[in-house]
Formats: sequence, structure tokens, C-alpha cells
Amino acid sequence: MNVKPMNFLYCPKCGIRRFLLKNSRGETVLVHVTTNYEIVPAKEGETIEGFDTDTLYCLGCSWTGSVDELRRLK
Repeated sequence: MNVKPMNFLYCPKCGIRRFLLKNSRGETVLVHVTTNYEIVPAKEGETIEGFDTDTLYCLGCSWTGSVDELRRLK
């Protein structure tokens, strides 16, 4: 999926657009959230299958939240 960076939502605390998802084994995947509130992998060919999409972890600060929280803060 080719999504332009300007189409991503930003962390409400520090302003970057990269987040992590975690799975039950403690593994992480780097993701973006589109302006359509869709979570997409940051790297082509990766998947978010098996990862908890209920909680986003900001890559740049201590903010943790959900897509719904980003939606309310937009």
C-alpha cells in the first residue's frame, strides 16, 4: 500500500507519525494510522496480523492510546 506521509495521523503528545503494535509474545511491528483511521504497517511486506490493534505505542514518546483516541484528538 502506497500512502503518502501527509495522509497519516500524528501522536497527540510529540507529533510523530510512527507507532508500535505488540503481540502476545512481546514482538512489535512499526505502523502508521491513516486519516481513514486504518492501521497499516510502516514497512512494505509486513503484516499486523496477530498484533493487538487496540493499543498503539508512540515510537517517540510515552503516549499510549487507541485509534479512537486519535480520532477524538484530530
